[in-house]
Amino acid sequence: MSETKIAAPTAPHHRRLSFKFWNDKASTEHVENPMLNETASGSTTVDDLLVHYTRYPNKWSRVRELLREPAAEFFGVMILIFFGTGVDCQVVLSANTNVAPTPKGDYLSISFGWAVGTALGVWVSSGISGGHINPAVTIALAAFRGFPWRKVPIYIFAQIMGGVCGAGIIYANYIHAIDIVEGGRHIRTVPGTASLFSTYALDYMTSVSCFWDEASSRRPLAAWDLLADHIGRQFVGTFALVMVVCALNDRNNGPPPPGLVPLALFITILGIGAALGMQTGYAINPARDLGPRLLTAMVGYGKAVFTFRHQYWLWCPVIAPIVGGLIAALVYDIFIYVGGESPLNRPSKIARIHHERARNAERGKPPAAIPEASDQDIV
Repeated sequence: MSETKIAAPTAPHHRRLSFKFWNDKASTEHVENPMLNETASGSTTVDDLLVHYTRYPNKWSRVRELLREPAAEFFGVMILIFFGTGVDCQVVLSANTNVAPTPKGDYLSISFGWAVGTALGVWVSSGISGGHINPAVTIALAAFRGFPWRKVPIYIFAQIMGGVCGAGIIYANYIHAIDIVEGGRHIRTVPGTASLFSTYALDYMTSVSCFWDEASSRRPLAAWDLLADHIGRQFVGTFALVMVVCALNDRNNGPPPPGLVPLALFITILGIGAALGMQTGYAINPARDLGPRLLTAMVGYGKAVFTFRHQYWLWCPVIAPIVGGLIAALVYDIFIYVGGESPLNRPSKIARIHHERARNAERGKPPAAIPEASDQDIV
């Protein structure tokens, strides 16, 4: 009697596992019970890895599905602020000999700190939410890359709350040093130590403003002139950032390998900080400025953080970066981007008419004749 080999039944509800690093759509499936499919010789291979998927293994998984993208943005911005405002506090406060015997860093340290915070924040959140961690980036991607507008409000709210939380952690960590520099627990000055958490532009005139003032008989620089100049600086910084973000996500423009996007953003922020950070603190992220500003208003700095220089907080670190990001995406799409997600690349009315005619003509063609079978073809 011959022995019959029966193949082991394949477990139901299994399929092959695949991974993506830079994916704007977060997976909603839960992975559990990994199994290896054995070959006839009893060995297993990586290609035979089968994983059991359960969409909702428990009640919390249903809640997590709704929270994971905003939570990723929240923690991404929190990490950004954690490193960014942390290095601000360490470098500036340690310059006081009552706080530290020697200074702990310089301006280059600040540029590196913000670059590290950006890279790690994107690393934490990119695989879940896309790693925006910046309302200007979120709005630009919604306008020009098909990111759902319905997600924009919750993304921005999570980003701002992440900024509040990150700044709160750093404030609690450095509160005693701040007390020493300010002269007491109940003394808080704006800009003063408030500038450790949010951006406050310097008062002196820039080169462009000086040029126009020299042509105006050396009149005093108006507050609105300063404001307009500072808006331009935030615009330029965010323009550069979003232009790089568009290039990093353009598959036709040499995007970096998976996992290296945070490194590319590290270089970008380091460069922006080194080139544009001195006069206005390169406020190229509304959540990076507004979140910590809300925190400072709550811990004793008061409304002065909002009334500083004709509502500087609104025009310069919030509106200017958003406008700069939108213009950067628009310029990139006009001259470089060819993907179908951009509204600039959607088919025109004439192109749609030609497409419809070609499709109708293809449908109207008679089917190819089936050749008659010969006697040799019959077995």
